[in-house]
Amino acid sequence: MKAIFLSCNQALYEEVHQIMEKLGVRGYTAVEELTGCGTATGEPHLGTTTWPTMNSALLAIVEDAQCAPLMAALKELDNANPQLGLRAFWWEVGGTL
Repeated sequence: MKAIFLSCNQALYEEVHQIMEKLGVRGYTAVEELTGCGTATGEPHLGTTTWPTMNSALLAIVEDAQCAPLMAALKELDNANPQLGLRAFWWEVGGTL
């Protein structure tokens, strides 16, 4: 199994959910409003008067076969919206209760 963490501009949040629904990804935990700043480019998303936008984040545990299609779809969404920002990372996970 894989854990996928993603952070994106709130403007992309609904599109991320649509991608997940289309790919059958159901198990996740999300935070709809959080602050952040990219590592190299883009404006901070701090929810302030100066930097009013906010980010959203999501952690999903997926089957191995779901990881590559989900990451590819997220990359496509990011490429289509470079000014907004979306970052996603995955790692191996194991064990459940």
